[in-house]
Amino acid sequence: MKSIPLILMGCGGVGRQLLQHIVSCRDIHALNYGVRLRVVGVADSKSLLSVPDIFTTELDDHSVDEICRLKSNGSSLSSLTSYGDYQVFSNSETITNITEVASHLVRSTGLAVVDCSASSDTIGILQKVAEMNGCIVLANKKPLTSSMEDYDKLVLHPRRLRHESTVGAGLPVIMSINRLLSSGDTIHRIVGSLSDPRDDLGGMDVARKALIVARLLGQRLELDSIKVESLYPAEMGPNAMSVEDFLANGVSQLDNSLADRVEKAASNGNVLRYVCVIEGSRCEVGIQELPKNSALGRLRGSDNVLEVYSRCYSEQPLIIQGAGAGNDTTAAGVLADILDLQDLFT
Repeated sequence: MKSIPLILMGCGGVGRQLLQHIVSCRDIHALNYGVRLRVVGVADSKSLLSVPDIFTTELDDHSVDEICRLKSNGSSLSSLTSYGDYQVFSNSETITNITEVASHLVRSTGLAVVDCSASSDTIGILQKVAEMNGCIVLANKKPLTSSMEDYDKLVLHPRRLRHESTVGAGLPVIMSINRLLSSGDTIHRIVGSLSDPRDDLGGMDVARKALIVARLLGQRLELDSIKVESLYPAEMGPNAMSVEDFLANGVSQLDNSLADRVEKAASNGNVLRYVCVIEGSRCEVGIQELPKNSALGRLRGSDNVLEVYSRCYSEQPLIIQGAGAGNDTTAAGVLADILDLQDLFT
């Protein structure tokens, strides 16, 4: 049985769902892949909980369940020490000890560091893991949308990096683009609806996803260079209006302000969609008129859709569509990424 040691950073909805998937899929992983995912440490924004012997022990399934229960109630990881012989490191000790655990395991059996947080504070740790030739799996978009200098350090060993869930949750966006590029196909244009309340309408979440894709295509872009059209004015921003008020009253005001644009698009046989467009050196996020009979034009509900135009898909684009959000879907994508790394472990 091949063992893959893991450290998880981030105990929010996605991180907890990932831990639950790891426990529930034990038999499948053993029977189909001959693999056991061995969780040796879990970190939140304040502390790291790790096993006493990272080479021979792991957080047992009962402890994993307790972590999920405690974190969903907002409790501290230190509470788990009553369920086993575990160590808890806090604040600055967390970074030091994650790095220390990583250095020991990478040299022996290998290690996958999984970032399901939504923080930029993990970037330094991830860069150190990359320098050690450790494996990295990301649901967190911020490490890949930091400066180009940070990005270059993170993608130092691309075979040891997986980040499918940073764009489109569990959809095979990154994998599909990589397959086209590795086949020698040339991607000319990508148009995508990649949003799922207010953070998405502000455009920055979509901009981060667009930047990840643009950098994958070789563009040397920074986040602040992307043109972003926000769908709400400053007076509806997070510092001026509560989410509840925004959903109850703000959304209807936004609908009214867009009525003229909707009517104009309809007169042209088109519909309005909030999308990212990546074409040449252009990378933008905003409202676009699109043909109503296109995949994006037919889009309904909360699905994500990506249209990829390339040499091989010039007239009819490659369409990637499905649920693009949700803790379960995102965590499933992260789990698949972890298993995809198994050949790199001894």
